Amino acid sequence: MATSGVDGDKYRSCLTEEDIKNTKWIDDEVPNYDDVNKLFEEGRTKVWPAGSSEEKVQNLVKTWEMELVHKANPEDYKTVDPKKFVIGINGTQFFTLEEVGKIGGSYNVFLQTSLPSEFRVFDPEKETYESSQAAFKTAFPRGFAVEILQVYSGPPVIAYKFRHWGYMEGPFKGYAPTGKLVEFFGTSIIEMEDSKVVKVDFFYDRGELLAQLIKGEKTGELSITAPSTNAPSGCPFMA
Repeated sequence: MATSGVDGDKYRSCLTEEDIKNTKWIDDEVPNYDDVNKLFEEGRTKVWPAGSSEEKVQNLVKTWEMELVHKANPEDYKTVDPKKFVIGINGTQFFTLEEVGKIGGSYNVFLQTSLPSEFRVFDPEKETYESSQAAFKTAFPRGFAVEILQVYSGPPVIAYKFRHWGYMEGPFKGYAPTGKLVEFFGTSIIEMEDSKVVKVDFFYDRGELLAQLIKGEKTGELSITAPSTNAPSGCPFMA
């Protein structure tokens, strides 16, 4: 899969031609963010000045998410310390990089739930990396963009508010697409050591996202075909 060009992705570092050649990618597939970048530019609510703290945090967030979702070898991470890295979910669950891999990737981590299995629209205990990626890439064929709305503190501890959004133009877990904007909001705290991310704490309501994905008619068709290599890259939520 081609990237946005030899100069790399303008919203993500570590996607230059040299970086691409020296990185082991999951399924040998280099991520392409052209579609989701276009969605971001059309739908963002703020444009931060180049060099501003908000613009720098936005690049950092998009880059470490890209690395987490697409890089096969943690030693290739540029923004993250793979030996120390931990993801926290709502202050109650914490996962190392190794545990993220065992659980089946970022979607399964971010959508952890204590609900009984019969009430789960998305069950991370039954999903794999491939199935979870396919589910969200199918629901959001143009991608699921992330925007930094506010930065409250700067490194080494970065606190910020974010918005994730996309258009549900494909089915999700047996529910027909609505074609409508789907968005949710949250806050996050990034901790850094020696200019590397070592911990990210997220605070959000998973139900705010999933409730919007089951508004369409229930079709009962749960099978999803894995996206082709031309599909846009997904975020750890999402990306």
